[in-house]
Amino acid sequence: MVQNRQEHTHLEGFRVAVIGGGVAGTTAAMRLAERGIDTQVFEAGTGLVSGPPICHLHAGGNLYREISLDQCLTLLDQSVATVRMYPHSVNRRPTVLAVPEQDPGSLDSVIARLETLRERYAQLVELDSANKVMGEPADYFRLYQQSDLEALKAKDYRSITDSADQWMWPVAQSLDLSAMKYPLVLVQEYGLSVFRLAAEAQLTLADVPHCQLNFNHKVVDTQQTASGWQVTYQDKAGQSHTTEVDYLINAAGFRTGTIDDMAGFGRQRLVEYKAAYVAHWTSTAYQWPEIIVHGQRGTPQGMAQLTPYPDGFFQLHGMTQDVTLFERGLVKSSVQSAQPNVDARYVKNIDQGWDWDQVCQRTDRAIEHFAQWLPEFKQAEVGGKPLCGAQQIPGEDPSLRASDVSFDGERYARMEIVKASSALTAINKVLTQFEDAGWISPTSHYVMTRPSTAKIVSAACEFAVQRGYPEALAKPVG
Repeated sequence: MVQNRQEHTHLEGFRVAVIGGGVAGTTAAMRLAERGIDTQVFEAGTGLVSGPPICHLHAGGNLYREISLDQCLTLLDQSVATVRMYPHSVNRRPTVLAVPEQDPGSLDSVIARLETLRERYAQLVELDSANKVMGEPADYFRLYQQSDLEALKAKDYRSITDSADQWMWPVAQSLDLSAMKYPLVLVQEYGLSVFRLAAEAQLTLADVPHCQLNFNHKVVDTQQTASGWQVTYQDKAGQSHTTEVDYLINAAGFRTGTIDDMAGFGRQRLVEYKAAYVAHWTSTAYQWPEIIVHGQRGTPQGMAQLTPYPDGFFQLHGMTQDVTLFERGLVKSSVQSAQPNVDARYVKNIDQGWDWDQVCQRTDRAIEHFAQWLPEFKQAEVGGKPLCGAQQIPGEDPSLRASDVSFDGERYARMEIVKASSALTAINKVLTQFEDAGWISPTSHYVMTRPSTAKIVSAACEFAVQRGYPEALAKPVG
């Protein structure tokens, strides 16, 4: 059970409403609960974190050649903090970065960036040994030349004792080595399980008396008052209710603009609808790393991404219009509304699910896209429904990946995360505002007891099945 609060919030009865139970809203609720703040979470769905697909931490932004070094360093810092907050959600397997011969780019700039990222990671570990969440800084990445991979290919797996080589061995066996530029990079870019993150948070918060999780509750109106906000919502039965709070956190994901409109705040943003696909490859017995084959976004040779899970399941991205990207999938807000108008077809996919023929068609395309680099992968089959959703991006730059929170007025914050690892930074900035305003004490704290790994994995597997996904997507990797 949860232990007693060590210190009450500075102002007795300070209340916060969080609209949205995705990664942003869930992380906000966890931190607010840790600080002993009375919190209500309003989530229109049936549970926490059921939004867009999450597959990795982005510990350094290594999947994106186009983003700035500053964004990469920010993502690294945020990822380390995220692992510490959600330790049971991490799939501890590395990622391989490759550039095909036909691509005009190279890994030179990425490798230079990796050196800087390794230095930053070492600094974080020196600052606090608990930050050593991705292994030793010296092992953050390793380069493999073609000769290294050919030598590895000739070895028997049972003779390999080096951990990095063990992860790289199946790549050496099966990737089309002649089609790649060199070196290839093995980097400690871990996976993140959306289902275990949801389970860890939901089980933890269920035992916190001052945090109320309201599922199947849709916010339909917000009105500013003299001392906060009045929130009107509908419950599962369609009955309307109102509640008064001192502070409003808008964590509504791609629907953040809808809440902005209700609150009377304008905001410029993009929303992009994307999907990842689930494949089942029964003929492989290897433990795979994640593999990223770089490419030019939006072209037929867009980036290909293979994310491994247990029992032969894989999550696939292909940054082409036929796979992960969609026609008119990127939309922007207007002067009239802070909410970009997402195509009704895509909203249907998010809220009601996909037509099975479309699932099969696009999953087959995803398999074909990756099989051009890993020919044996042609044997893979459709493994389940896609993980899809829409991603908000504040401003006008669709390549932005490191963003967190913005404020309007004294008592309104909007979580504007693009990547899951940015959520903790966002809510910590909100808590700093609370402290500066004198609403809570800097030392207020409430000790929450986390559930065991076994309970988290069990609940995560239940969540996966309830949401129509293979149980394997909830199981630990590595």
